[in-house]
Amino acid sequence: MMFCEVTLPASFKLFSLYPPITVRAAWEGLDEEWKKETVALGEKYLRFDFPSLTAVDFMAFTRTGNRTRYEDKCFSKRHALNALVLAECVEDQGRFLDDIINGIFSLCEESAWQLPPHNSYIRDTPQLPLPDSTSPVLDLFACESGAVLAAACYLLESRLDEISPFITKRIRHELRQRIYTPYLESHFWWMGNGKEPMNNWTIWCTQNVLLSVFLLNQNNVQSNSTLPSGSRPDGPSENADAFLSAVLRKACRSIDYFLAEYGTDGCCDEGAQYYRHAGLCLFNAMELLNDVTNNAFSKLYQEPKIRNIASYIFHVHIDDKYYVNFSDCSPVAGRAGVREFLFARRTSNPEMAAFAAADFQAGMPDTLLLSAENNLYYRLQNAFTIREIRAFASQAAVKAAQNAQSNIPAGISFRHPDIYYPSVGIFIARDDTFCLAVKAGDNADSHNHNDTGSFTVYRKGLPLLIDVGVESYTKKTFSPQRYEIWTMQSAYHNLPTINGQMQMDGEAYAARNVSYQLSDTICQIEMELADAWPSKSGLLSFHRSARLHKGQEIVIEDHFAFRNDSPQEKNTGENAGIKKDVVMSLMTYEKPVPLPSGTAAASFADNASQTAGCSESLALRIGSVGSLSITGGRLCAIETIPITDARLGTAWEHEIYRILINVAGGNLQIRIS
Repeated sequence: MMFCEVTLPASFKLFSLYPPITVRAAWEGLDEEWKKETVALGEKYLRFDFPSLTAVDFMAFTRTGNRTRYEDKCFSKRHALNALVLAECVEDQGRFLDDIINGIFSLCEESAWQLPPHNSYIRDTPQLPLPDSTSPVLDLFACESGAVLAAACYLLESRLDEISPFITKRIRHELRQRIYTPYLESHFWWMGNGKEPMNNWTIWCTQNVLLSVFLLNQNNVQSNSTLPSGSRPDGPSENADAFLSAVLRKACRSIDYFLAEYGTDGCCDEGAQYYRHAGLCLFNAMELLNDVTNNAFSKLYQEPKIRNIASYIFHVHIDDKYYVNFSDCSPVAGRAGVREFLFARRTSNPEMAAFAAADFQAGMPDTLLLSAENNLYYRLQNAFTIREIRAFASQAAVKAAQNAQSNIPAGISFRHPDIYYPSVGIFIARDDTFCLAVKAGDNADSHNHNDTGSFTVYRKGLPLLIDVGVESYTKKTFSPQRYEIWTMQSAYHNLPTINGQMQMDGEAYAARNVSYQLSDTICQIEMELADAWPSKSGLLSFHRSARLHKGQEIVIEDHFAFRNDSPQEKNTGENAGIKKDVVMSLMTYEKPVPLPSGTAAASFADNASQTAGCSESLALRIGSVGSLSITGGRLCAIETIPITDARLGTAWEHEIYRILINVAGGNLQIRIS
């Protein structure tokens, strides 16, 4: 069933999921720790100097590629306003109102709400150096800014009107000009047309447009003056319903376009971090749609694809703070919490709910306040779910979840399953010691890295062989020069460089003949990877298998064949000069140390690459996490890579390492224990 197929009511309910400040019993009944900490955080922003966003700040992106100069100021303003609004809702004494009004007007006075890297009107075209305030761009953060102001107005309207009716009038004016009118009268690529691929933008923007509209419900859109010019039937009530219906129908079309990009398995090709802006935005859009339509969309929660989208984040979790990561996703993708918990409850998944509740508790105090969250609505949602999620995390609630799932052993609240996602080619296998993840698929994913065939290994919940992730975004990140960035290149994944050639990007560079097995004793995946490299690599075949022998070890086996290995093609034409130079890269977080049983006594400087011995059988200890036994290769070098980028630093607190192995023949075996 598609969202556009749902029958809409003739009129819409008022938003009712969470109460405004006037419902004092509800606010006074919130979690005591949350209330205390919320007020304390609000006090930190009293007399906050909301910074000016200058034209030169905006132009820094097109001039130098710098994003943070503008974004740091922009986001700090939203953090401050969110904290002040919630503190006032808790206290209701007027102590924070002046600063809130300053924050509201500061956002309203910004020349534009879109970020500089998104300041263009056509997809994948160069950004304009400055915004055109007469023609708003609806990007991720313009839509989110609209949602922030709508939430502030919804929560505090009565208190703000007591000071001046022009505060909320200004909010509605800005939303009409910057959100409602361009949304209904313009087409931005993320809205979808059924002809081009969508990504997290589609549902992230759509969710926030719905929030900006329905938080300021029909009581606030009755007059013609508040409606876009294209939505003005006769009569005030008809105006409101026509406007809301037009928004909702367009949103449903976009949601369907978004869902069309997903396989039935629900895998997010952008990774765990972007799931928070994809799957969880889908959830909140559904919550809002159900709220204002008297649950017209509720049956969709039981659709297999939506249930699988919900559970994705549970399946890719490894342990503690770590997640399976490929593409632009960090292994430290953020704690699960209220939204994951509620999505699990709506899709009848008690095991995932137990995981989300446990991770929420483990992430305290950050998960309590969400103080770094730009979206005020998420923080509001958090406030009114904390008691429920904490109760569920209690022993009694966890036990109830266990009883509902007969395959969960007593005393264990949840167990991550082995899984293969065919739509993206993600394979994950586990036992009590290891988590092995492998990416098949192709190099055309959203936020793609050239990493087809790569793998990661965690031992006892700690990173052993890693995917580095991505550095802080710059102008280069989403440009034709993207694959000049080292973190995007196959040479910095657990993959070989073949005759000097790395993988290339695009759908054609893919794994072929993928097969897999998931069982209680062995989980394995096999694939042919020659097509992931350009023809000039000389590859005829590169077969990789990865096996987890449960309770024992992981074995990676690579077999290489070149075109001039074939008797029919040997030493003829372009094949005559093909070399067989294969250098395997293995990325680690902890320092690799060659063991005596492997390479002869080798000592590596902390900050240099050094050549080791030439044995074709070697062993390395990876810090205190685990060890590698390698057959068929020589240790060429161990490189130390310092972590100087802030984004990488959220995952890797110290330097990382690259092991370079020269594959001596056509076969390489890596045993991990």
